[in-house]
Amino acid sequence: MEKPDFRTTTLPIWARQDGNFVVLSLRVQPGAKRTAAAGPYGDRLKIALHAPPVDGKANAELLRFLGDALHLRARQLALAAGAASRDKQVRVSGLEEAGALAELARRLAALGAPAP
Repeated sequence: MEKPDFRTTTLPIWARQDGNFVVLSLRVQPGAKRTAAAGPYGDRLKIALHAPPVDGKANAELLRFLGDALHLRARQLALAAGAASRDKQVRVSGLEEAGALAELARRLAALGAPAP
């Protein structure tokens, strides 16, 4: 199986390649009116979460939202850091197919675009 060439794929500043994974640096705002990407926040992507920050509800909502928005399976996303913090890192796996990283980069760019 051909490995993706990470050197030719441009990721947003808040996403970086780490081996066969992509790590997303996020800033979350739990308890918001609705769950949505709010756009860049320094070197992170800010995501508003409708879920409250109790009993892991906000973390679960974050992973569900990212899976839906990026067309990924739940098993492809894992919270890598920041379980009890607003600053989080999410690891995306399963990018071994040729072109998968390029497609993810396109979806990430759309996710991080400022709302109209």
